[in-house]
Amino acid sequence: MRKSLPLLLVALATSPLFAAEPAPMSTTPPAMVTADEARALGFGPTIAASATVTKLGGGYGFTEGATTAANGDVYFVDQNNNRIHKWSAADNQITIFLEPSGRANGQYFDRKGNLISCADEKNELWSITPDGQHAVLISSAGYQGKPLDGPNDVWVRPDGGIYITDPHYGRKWWDPAVARPAQSIRSVYYLPPGGKEITRVAADFKMPNGIVGTPDGKTLYVADINDDKIYGYDIQPDGSLPNRRLICNYGSDGMTLDNQGHLCLSANIRGITGVSIVEIKTGKLVGFVPVPEQPANMAFGGKNHDQLFMTARTGFYMIATKVKGANPAK
Repeated sequence: MRKSLPLLLVALATSPLFAAEPAPMSTTPPAMVTADEARALGFGPTIAASATVTKLGGGYGFTEGATTAANGDVYFVDQNNNRIHKWSAADNQITIFLEPSGRANGQYFDRKGNLISCADEKNELWSITPDGQHAVLISSAGYQGKPLDGPNDVWVRPDGGIYITDPHYGRKWWDPAVARPAQSIRSVYYLPPGGKEITRVAADFKMPNGIVGTPDGKTLYVADINDDKIYGYDIQPDGSLPNRRLICNYGSDGMTLDNQGHLCLSANIRGITGVSIVEIKTGKLVGFVPVPEQPANMAFGGKNHDQLFMTARTGFYMIATKVKGANPAK
């Protein structure tokens, strides 16, 4: 037995039981790179170097709100023209799904197949059925009797609880008799499954915008677009969001999450328009996808959920990836 002991020790020392502890995530993510550094990165680990950005549609007023149905179809809005469009995974055609749309903005499909939409016209949140009928989940009464200042983006956690961001961007279609901003601070709100009342669960933002969570319902990411920051939070059953931490020094309009631990951000780099790809565990920019127009939102979609669709000003774009979206609807 003594003669075999050294071999046993070698085997144990190289086994997973003795693997080195993973390095803790940095508390100070690196600063935003320069434009030249972003160009030098190329597409990074999530997209093949030979991939190309394809324009699927154009001539819109302002595109936003990309989200994906269970069959891979991608829905997006043309907010200025008050429409929701659908791109079909089966035939690559774009059609109008709903008009008028309540000036829809950010959107997300829940697990029942309803389209949850930030209806910006009256600062509401809608649930839209597959045949286009809608129910108001959050009314213009908003929070504590005052309207929200423009529900902007939305994420639905697995149990049906809903998180929305509420920045303040003036709209020409708003009632001029309502004083703006109506809410004193820029915040994230939570609506519990089947609930009627929202709660304020995160604040201390310059301007919250993009929002997305992990498919296990444990972590929420929120962009502060005016402060070039993405924050992470732990999700509690009651909707509260403790343990705020800085993920990276990039802001974002809309954003999504892949299944390999990356955030895809609609954050330009020193004026270069495109999608920034950030590794969550380090906060580093690892890839950049130039797009002719600056994306406002994005979602993985298509039959295999491995194409990244981007709403970008007057256009709607797509690029094939080497990863898949982490969330079925995003």
